[in-house]
Amino acid sequence: MSTYFSEKTFKFLRALARNNSRPWFEEHRKDYEAHLKGPFQRLITDLEPDLLAISPHYRADPRGNGGSLFRIHRDTRFSNDKTPYKTWGGARFFHARSKQVPAPSFYLHIQPGNSFLGGGIWHPEPDVQRKIREFLVDNPSGWTRAVRSPAFRRRYEMWGDTLVRPPRGFPAEHPLIDDLKRKDFTAGYALDDEVVLGPRLRQAVVSGFKGVVPLVDYLCAALELEF
Repeated sequence: MSTYFSEKTFKFLRALARNNSRPWFEEHRKDYEAHLKGPFQRLITDLEPDLLAISPHYRADPRGNGGSLFRIHRDTRFSNDKTPYKTWGGARFFHARSKQVPAPSFYLHIQPGNSFLGGGIWHPEPDVQRKIREFLVDNPSGWTRAVRSPAFRRRYEMWGDTLVRPPRGFPAEHPLIDDLKRKDFTAGYALDDEVVLGPRLRQAVVSGFKGVVPLVDYLCAALELEF
């Protein structure tokens, strides 16, 4: 078993949070490559067979551009926060058809004191939200088995934004109204720093992704995607 990230990874991210500027980043680009980007790409590569074993339709793509790894650069065009860099590393393990249609994904986030993993679909467009809600109304028992089982709820927390009122066209008295109000359909849990920096990170990620499969599988069915 090998480690991927180290205290140098967290040291770099903490320093970036304090010095979030282009001159500082360019001065420390080698640290980014050596301690965050490179190890993350190696982990993504090692996760390829694990992900294919979970689902043949999901991809772990280690490419530096256009693959699973999120760019460190922030998109500041529509944000009041103009700092140029993310102070975390993230990777999205995506459905093979995600370039053509909206699809749920698996996700891993690396940040000192705030690392986590999960799965689902984050900030879907209103038409995708509606499709999931309609599927949920038509298939309530499948949803209940997927995310309301004691085993799932002990391990995973449902994340994301919700509506204050029932969505238009859905009855307020529906037994799953709290889930119908969801704007995001995601679940996950936090990862301790010791796990992120230790030799069992890969196994922890695989275990976490396997456990969130019921949600991802259900969302794939709702969006008419293979799992």
